[in-house]
Amino acid sequence: MEYRQLGSSGLRLSALSLGSWVTFNKQVELESAQSLIKTAFDAGVNFFDNAEGYEAGQSEVVMGEAIARLGLPRDEYCVSSKVFWGGRKPTQLGLSSKHVTDACHAALKRLQVDYLDLYFCHRPDIHTPIEETVRAMHHLITQGKVMYWGTSEWSAQQIMQAHGIARQYHLTPPQMEQPEYNVFNRERVEAEYRDLYADIGLGTTIWSPLASGVLTGKYNEGLGSEGRLNLPGYEWLKSHYEGDEGQVRLDQTRQLTELAAELGMPLNHLALAWCLKNPHVSTVILGASKTAQLEDNLKALDVVDRLDENAMNAIEDVLQNKPAGPRDWKVN
Repeated sequence: MEYRQLGSSGLRLSALSLGSWVTFNKQVELESAQSLIKTAFDAGVNFFDNAEGYEAGQSEVVMGEAIARLGLPRDEYCVSSKVFWGGRKPTQLGLSSKHVTDACHAALKRLQVDYLDLYFCHRPDIHTPIEETVRAMHHLITQGKVMYWGTSEWSAQQIMQAHGIARQYHLTPPQMEQPEYNVFNRERVEAEYRDLYADIGLGTTIWSPLASGVLTGKYNEGLGSEGRLNLPGYEWLKSHYEGDEGQVRLDQTRQLTELAAELGMPLNHLALAWCLKNPHVSTVILGASKTAQLEDNLKALDVVDRLDENAMNAIEDVLQNKPAGPRDWKVN
């Protein structure tokens, strides 16, 4: 396993990590979750990602119990939660000081831990002043209930505003962002955040590196009736691939499948390795419903070096979506 710094912090996370969105308590029950976490941990994974909004908190319950049963040493792994969607009542939503605090306490109980390593604001809250959220996060950190706090799907401007407020009032600034990042979705990570990596030491824990399973090639012959895109409640996700833009992406996926074969690797390995080539990616969050699936995705680390400049250029030729402006990192 490779380990990377979480931005400018002293925390080192495994380059590949395990998340629970869509899987834990929906596709994966306790016994299977325990197997997945053990497989990941034995392979060197030290970060497990979760959120209060995943299965109305039950995803965290499953993860917490699985980790407890495995008896993982607390000083050998990191666990996260995210706050925003805690329920339907006004005080159960958003990033008010009350909800940020209540959600943290609830996550600690569900995950069966004394502190959260990473705590994310799951989305920006236009109804709450950013200063209020920054202060709430700072208080949780000074109380020892959170080690690092960050954001998810915030704009660069919002992140910088939070950082500026923290510096002005001597509070703890956000350390990391959790954006979607894959070969189809690049603008935010590669362009919008470009200056934040050097200016404030932003780390990233990216989600959906396989574009919700599309970049495994399972939909190359059509969307069918299986896979994440066909799960109840995720019709919005499937709709992204039923329009013209989605069809273009499916065609590009077929081309990438052929390119991956020429490079001697499956498409999912190419897609994951492509994400890992970006040094601003602190960790790539994997999702898996089966142990064999996770074991296979973990092997992507073995092919990163095979994506040389020629291979990366060939991928660019297929995608034609490179963000404007100079890239601030080189392909090794």
